[in-house]
Amino acid sequence: MNQGHPSSGWLFLTLSIQDLLSLTKAGLAENRLSFQPSLIRKYLELMSTKRCFYEVLEIEKTSSGDEIKKAYRKIALKFHPDRNPGDEEATRRFKEASEAFDVLSNPDKKARYDRYGHAGLGAGAGPGGFNDVSDIFEAFGDLFEGFGFSSRGGRSGGSGGTRVRRGDHLQTSLTIELIDAFRGTQQTIKIKRHAACKTCNGSGAKPGTSPVTCDYCGGRGQVVQSQGFFRLQTVCPACRGEGKVIRDRCQPCSGSGMEQETVTLEVTVPAGIDNGMQLCLRGEGDIGPENGPRGDLFVDIKVKPHNLFERQGIHLQCTFPVTFTQATLGTEIQIPALGGNETLKVPAGTQPGEVFRLKNKGMSDPRTGQLGDLHVVVQVEVPKKLDKEQERLLRKLAEHEQANVSPHRKSFLEKIAAAFNRDDTAEES
Repeated sequence: MNQGHPSSGWLFLTLSIQDLLSLTKAGLAENRLSFQPSLIRKYLELMSTKRCFYEVLEIEKTSSGDEIKKAYRKIALKFHPDRNPGDEEATRRFKEASEAFDVLSNPDKKARYDRYGHAGLGAGAGPGGFNDVSDIFEAFGDLFEGFGFSSRGGRSGGSGGTRVRRGDHLQTSLTIELIDAFRGTQQTIKIKRHAACKTCNGSGAKPGTSPVTCDYCGGRGQVVQSQGFFRLQTVCPACRGEGKVIRDRCQPCSGSGMEQETVTLEVTVPAGIDNGMQLCLRGEGDIGPENGPRGDLFVDIKVKPHNLFERQGIHLQCTFPVTFTQATLGTEIQIPALGGNETLKVPAGTQPGEVFRLKNKGMSDPRTGQLGDLHVVVQVEVPKKLDKEQERLLRKLAEHEQANVSPHRKSFLEKIAAAFNRDDTAEES
């Protein structure tokens, strides 16, 4: 067992599991520390279930500081709460990556972690103290600038002030026609969301009064429980992390500081958008507590099926009928594409099911602007009814084909004739 030196009022011990259990049973009298075996077991269970930080960031121990930062930003952007609204697993992975980055980007913490693992971070030098996502944005928000994500979190009034919390994200859907997806369009949607209460202006307190500092936590919103060298920081049960409590609640909003409103919003739908894609309207979600910034509104796009065109990514496909004579002799036909009529030259001898491509006449990629193609599948129609002249001409064509059959077809017909002749001869005898 190795004993370290006191740091910031805490005694840092480097212990093996057996050392820790032995000290627990002995009562740690010589070190004047006391804690319960059950607490030790919980601590050890927590340490054993935590993933390796290098595995979390998918890097090697020899990775440089820039490589660590690059790896963290890649994973954090993938699991960012704004990109995965309502996904608890994504939020967990986001916090896990942030905890790993907090340790591995700090030379002192990294050195302790490389030597002792997770246990080396448990003595007053814990990784970051991230209680919620807002802590992460407060610590590393600058890493997400330029990616369209807001820096959620931050504190007003210094390190001990009340945290500014963002409102909830909302989700709705919008159904459009394929032609709208092809051209891009402006649509209006109507949603219900929370706004600041007009009576209390979002404070939640009765007009003429205001929230007061929480006596239990001193306005910090957090309380710390200590036992030996273990510290457990939890949300204040009195103010629920707000740092303030409301003595006299606003009646219309029951102290929530919010009321529901119905709003109509304009949605810009880009050309080429596909079914299942999602648009984000920044700052159009619910308002945050105490007039905090609004969350975002996510709009799920649904594109109606078209009666003529079938979408295949950025490409379109349609089936177009031609007559037997058009397919045989060749022709030019007008294809009613989404961008306007297009002329398609059908060469002589076109076969049923043959596909022709009209380049750059499909959908556009909403991200890159790349244009897809329009694929035209030829369907040769067989007439169900013929007038006398059509029937006469087709019979004449049939006679002409019989007179000019290929050797293979002639041999086949001869075999049939020979078979019938043998049957007739057998009956006569």
